[in-house]
Amino acid sequence: MEKRRFGRTGHMSTIAIFGAAAFGEILQADADHVMEMVISSGINHIDVAPSYGEAELRIGPWMPRERDRFFLGCKTTERTRAGAWREMHESLNRLQVKSFDLYQFHAVTTFDELDQITQTGGAYEAALQAKREGLTNYIGITGHGFNAPAIYLEALRRMDLDTVLFPLNFVQMANPTYRKNAEELISECNKRDIGTMIIKSITRGPWGTKPQTASTWYEPFDDKSMIQSAINFALSYPITGLCTAGDTRIFPTFLNACENFTPLTGPEQEALIASASSFEPLFSA
Repeated sequence: MEKRRFGRTGHMSTIAIFGAAAFGEILQADADHVMEMVISSGINHIDVAPSYGEAELRIGPWMPRERDRFFLGCKTTERTRAGAWREMHESLNRLQVKSFDLYQFHAVTTFDELDQITQTGGAYEAALQAKREGLTNYIGITGHGFNAPAIYLEALRRMDLDTVLFPLNFVQMANPTYRKNAEELISECNKRDIGTMIIKSITRGPWGTKPQTASTWYEPFDDKSMIQSAINFALSYPITGLCTAGDTRIFPTFLNACENFTPLTGPEQEALIASASSFEPLFSA
């Protein structure tokens, strides 16, 4: 599988980054089966969070043996120094590791939350202390929502961040404002050598009143051809990689699409964006 440099971390991450949200509500035996697929595929980067249900507990038993195989990123939804410090140590214990490669402010969806993180006594202070003490090597920010790219552009003005994670898919990019901010964020990250991870790359739209047939909180594309097109679209941007969708049943198809990634030309990307009128964007202003 193709690997790309994860910004200033220097890590050569596989373009498929295992999104451990898929382990939120599954048994250990099922998680073990997926972890075997992750390892056999060559994936070398895991993204996990304490808010992902049982995910940390499912990955934990693998870490004593396999820790050196993976670039391990974890997250906190706490906004205060004390809260983030506590949650960080809880995650270290559940994952059975001594440190993270990356620790991220998770699900930052408003400017008010960014203010809380960066104010005196905010979570940024905890992350900086963790970096000084060797509990994490790098610091990042993650989240979703229509304003995510704009919020993270502001976050880069306030903090010395190493990575950013945000949504990008051809349906969402049909919105001119979202596209402008997303492309500006990607450009700024490349200028500063900041690693970029993408989530929701295969999003079809919100579930609405449809029966929910996947554990993802958005409706994903389920057709192999559409999944391949969506992944080709996202990976054609100068980003590091894509977090796999939060459903173990979709994982093999997502993985196969990353292994068969074919870059799109500019006109091919524009054609996909033009087709987005057939779908409903997940986020609106």
